[in-house]
This record gives sequence, C-alpha cells and structure tokens, in this order.
Amino acid sequence: MTTRPPAPPFSASGLSSTADVPDGLYGAARTRAMTAVCLSILLALLDYAIANVALPDISADLHATASETIWVVNAYQLSSLISLLPLAAVGAWIGYARLSIIGVILFMVSSVGCAMAPTLLELSLARAVQGLGAACMLGVNTALIRFIYPKKELGRGITLNMLMVGLGLALGPSVAGVVLAFTTWPWLFWINIPFGALTLFLAQTSLPRSEPRSEMPDPRGALLCVVGLGLLGLGGDGFAHGNNVLINVALLATGVLATAMLVRHEADLSQPILPVDLLRGSGFRVAFLTGLFGYIASNFFLVSLPFALNQHFGWSATATGLLMTSWAAGLILSTNVTKRLADRIPAGQMSSAGLLITATGFVAFRLLPEAPGAFDIAWRIAVAGFGFGVFQVPNNRAMMLSATAGREGGASGMVQMARQGGQTLGAMAVAMTLRIAMTGGTMTCVDGGILFAVTAAMLSASRLLGAGRVRRAG
Repeated sequence: MTTRPPAPPFSASGLSSTADVPDGLYGAARTRAMTAVCLSILLALLDYAIANVALPDISADLHATASETIWVVNAYQLSSLISLLPLAAVGAWIGYARLSIIGVILFMVSSVGCAMAPTLLELSLARAVQGLGAACMLGVNTALIRFIYPKKELGRGITLNMLMVGLGLALGPSVAGVVLAFTTWPWLFWINIPFGALTLFLAQTSLPRSEPRSEMPDPRGALLCVVGLGLLGLGGDGFAHGNNVLINVALLATGVLATAMLVRHEADLSQPILPVDLLRGSGFRVAFLTGLFGYIASNFFLVSLPFALNQHFGWSATATGLLMTSWAAGLILSTNVTKRLADRIPAGQMSSAGLLITATGFVAFRLLPEAPGAFDIAWRIAVAGFGFGVFQVPNNRAMMLSATAGREGGASGMVQMARQGGQTLGAMAVAMTLRIAMTGGTMTCVDGGILFAVTAAMLSASRLLGAGRVRRAG
C-alpha cells in the first residue's frame, strides 16, 4: 500500500514555509477541509435550485407575473455578480477561510429574511443579501481548493467541487418538490438554518488559513466595480422586463463608463479588483469566455424549465422538481469521467465535447412530443446535464492553472464571475423571452440554450488550433 507524502510544513499563518503556493493537504486534514468547502458550495447551490423550482408557486402566492418573479433569481445572481471580484480581493486580504465563514453567517441571516418576506420586493431584497453571502463562499472556494490539493491533483479537487454542484442541483429540486407537496415555499428557506450551522462549524475548524496580504484592496476600484457591474446588470434587466428605454440606456452607458474608469484606474496595480491582466493571456481569456457562454446556455434552459414543465406540459410542482433532478443526475454521472480524464485530456477537447453533448440534450428536449412521459423528459435533461459536467471541470482547471502564483484569488473570482455572469445574463434573457414571446416562449428559451451551447463549444475548440500552431512552430 502506497502512503501519501507528508503535507508540507505550514507556518502559523497557514502557508507553506518552503513555497509561495503550498503543495496541498493530505490525509484527514484534506478530507476535513474539503468537506467544509463542499458543504459551503452545497449550501449556496441548494438554495439557488430550490428557489428556481418554486418560482411558479411564489408567483401565484405573491400575485406577480412569471417575468416579474424571475427577480427572485436575478436579485440573487446580480448581487453575487457585482460583489464577486471585490470579495475575492477581500479574501486575499483577510484570508480566504475567514471570508468563507463570513459568507455562511450572512447566508443564514438572509435566509430568515427570505422565509419571512411578505412581498416580492422584500423577498428579492433578502435574496440579494443572500447572494452576497453566497459570493463570499463561492468567490474563494476555487482558491481554497488550490491550497487543499497539490497542482498535479487539482483536477480531482475541481471534480469533487463539480460533484457538490451536482448534488446541490439534485437535492434542490427534490427537496423543493417534497416541501411544496406538504407545506408552503417559505419553508424552503428555513431549512438553511440547521444546514448552515453545520457548515459554519466545519469551516471554522477545518479550512486552511492562507497568508493574508498586507495591502488593503483598492477601495476606489471596489466601488467602481460594484457600480459598473451593478448598473450594467440593472440596465440589462430593465430591457429584459420592458422598462423605460431611456433609463435603461442611461444605466448601461454609466455602467460602461464606470467599468472603463476601473480598468484605467487599476492599470498599474499588482492586485487589481478586475483582473484584466489575467484576461490578456489567451488561455485564460478563451476559458473565461467559454465558461460565460456555457452558463448562459445552461440558464436559458434551467430557468425556463419549471415553466415549460408546469405550463407547457402540465406537470405539477412536485413532479417538476423531481424531473429537474435529472440534470443533476447527469452532472453526478459525469464526475466518473472527469475525475479520470480532466488532468490528462486538454480542455479544448474535453470541454468542447461536453458542450456539444449538452446541445444535443437541448435539441432532444426541443423535439419532445406533445404529451411526453416522465422518462422521455428525464433522459433528455440528464444527457444535457452530463455534457455540462464534462465541460465544466477541465475548463475551470484551465483557468486556475493559467494564473500565476499569488493570483489564486483573482483567478477564483473570475471562475465564479464566468458562472455568475453567465447565469445572470441567461436569467435576464429568459425574462425577456417570456415577456416578448407570450406563446411558446419556453421553447424559444430552449432554442437560445442550443445556440449558446454550440457557440461555447466553438470557442473551446479554438484552443486546439492554438495548440496545433505551437506544435508546428516547435
């Protein structure tokens, strides 16, 4: 039996005393730390999936239209999106573990607000705070995994991360379906309290403490980042919901100006809030754009799916939750592939294949008969979820390994930015589509998912052309 090498020596601050980036943890220390990370991921994604399934019930109970109720998703996503990069910088300053712990606490408090919200506005505001807590956890989880696993095994750590994503998405619809069968939607948020308490305990006692940076994150840059991304998000969401055109144009223009000012302000900083320097590398840039388009595709499908199953095909909320579990089941099955191959097969090959499988699942769903059975629906969703799992792991791994030592926080934030940005844009696109295409809007959303999945696959495959040129030059 082969034994693991001992973990490298750690200083009191938690970093290796022999290298800038520690070579990971081993044995029980790795297990405990990774359990804490996985539970924080599960906490955030479980709640996202639960809210998604509950949208039709929330819409009816709070007397809001389907398009308006998408704000329950958008508030969470937009809040996470605008805060991810500043919080990733804060994590590098105060320590990634400490920020994750703060996120768990914030998430629990805001869950109480969601459960007690009497109106759509108050629910959306509580969801925005919940999204901020999720950003604290998700914005640094990939950086924490980089400290938990050695570089040669990073693909395994990201695969386990993906497994937790699958479990969160799997448990979310199932839990939502069961809860909604016996009680009302506020209980979907109350269940976060005991689960959050367990996550908080493990995070406090097990996460590795990285060396805090001496310099404080640039406050002006953080403000410009929040303002720029926030106004861009609000302007885009305004167009999605058909609000005043002039106001939306003003929001978008101001958001672009604030973002441009941010890039100029941080041009000479070694640790910028918006890590444009990482995007200058072609490998990182292509991986980021591939992730962004891939997540737009997934949310085009997933956010519209409850409405498609409930309103187009006539399935109940409980049945809808169970059918949506098929996506996560496909994700979980994909981990058997990614854990073996993600560290060996180039992302340009593996991610492209996964995205094409996802597009195939979407096309199969689009071709469903008028009155499909449960199995007819489930296998199509599972195929799409399987392909999405195959795509994510190698693409995220490519992003993390493209970053230099000391930039783990920025790279982790950008990994989550691709996810949150894609999900937010996808949710906005669904709201716009459902508003404009009153008849057949849900199937039009599936068409959008197909288009973006194929586009992401083409972006991913472009990495193969670059690799071919390098080999010929050599």
